[in-house]
Amino acid sequence: MSISKQRLRKLSSLKDSDIDYSDTSELDATFWKKAKLIEPETKKAVSIRLDTDILEWFKGQGKGYQSLINSVLKTFVQAKRNKDIR
Repeated sequence: MSISKQRLRKLSSLKDSDIDYSDTSELDATFWKKAKLIEPETKKAVSIRLDTDILEWFKGQGKGYQSLINSVLKTFVQAKRNKDIR
């Protein structure tokens, strides 16, 4: 998901007192006792050859297109794994 620079400026200018937190619960000591740190998955840089039209489509989606390609491939792999299990 991307956010426009204009929206970021608007959000940055908000005072903490202007933010509505009424729909979120407070994180008390119980939460932090049960909380677990989840490290992000490491990624490995690779060289891959893609059809020009495919690469241009992903680039056209904006910033983060490489992460989007990764997500699409991950979803495909998970679907294949689930199919093989059944």
